[in-house]
Amino acid sequence: MHARTLVSVDELAAATAAKQPIVLVDCRHNLGDPRAGEEAYLAGHLPGAVFAHLDRDLADLAKTGRGRHPLPDAPVFCARLGRWGITPNIQVVAYDAAEGVYAARLWWMLRLLGHERVAVLDGGYAAWLASGRPIEHSIPRPKPVVYNARYDVKQIATIAVIAARMAGAAAAPLIDARAPERYRGDIEPIDPVAGHVPGAVNRHYALNLDVNGRFKHAGMLQTEFRALLGGAAPGEVIHMCGSGVTACHNLLAMEHAGLRGSRVYVGSWSEWSADPSRPVARGADPGLANQRPVSARAAAPTR
Repeated sequence: MHARTLVSVDELAAATAAKQPIVLVDCRHNLGDPRAGEEAYLAGHLPGAVFAHLDRDLADLAKTGRGRHPLPDAPVFCARLGRWGITPNIQVVAYDAAEGVYAARLWWMLRLLGHERVAVLDGGYAAWLASGRPIEHSIPRPKPVVYNARYDVKQIATIAVIAARMAGAAAAPLIDARAPERYRGDIEPIDPVAGHVPGAVNRHYALNLDVNGRFKHAGMLQTEFRALLGGAAPGEVIHMCGSGVTACHNLLAMEHAGLRGSRVYVGSWSEWSADPSRPVARGADPGLANQRPVSARAAAPTR
């Protein structure tokens, strides 16, 4: 297997049955109850899967002033990968409960390190269960390995980049993955200020999914994103959300569609809105009327 964006349940099952070297990472998480993902993992997970906690492993909450989910330092993240038995060349498949929101964060972080062979399980744990495949309850003890790499900072958009865009020094399209009501500023359940970065357009991450909760066909995603970009090159795009998590879902969808090279603003709205001197826009995205999530399930809260 050499998967770089998405992998289906059937593809993963075939690869594991053939005993191909794959590391599975369970990324299930619940924003309302940070313990719930790990409890779900302990109750049952894909055979051999290790567990990644959003707050502990995929963020460094000790960092202040950088939004709610700052990236851990690269050496710290690499040490965690090594404890999971992940080497730079092994295939990694990340999954979460269903939609791929949290799995996409791990996928993007590995891509920052230059790890090419990483993909998200389309449909997640729910799809695996629905297929009748086995789960297990035992906790794997991978053999520790060494993983040395650095983040490719060119893939990260900082607040300075966003400020430069605001000042007119750059015209990079800024795509906000939050739910429309948060983007508009109708509600704000988490951050101190409601609204969005002026000039940002809204594409709720759930728009990337079909009625079955799977990612839409690559051709459809490409058509939808190209309409949103208005002629801009994919490499000019910056993704944001509440705290740099669901932004990764939009980036994954673009990569799956062959639109490569966009970046993530990790601090996102949680960083931008923390400073009252920064400008805030409210109201609907003019193109939002044609954007409606089609997933049959309720979308997860957007961070």
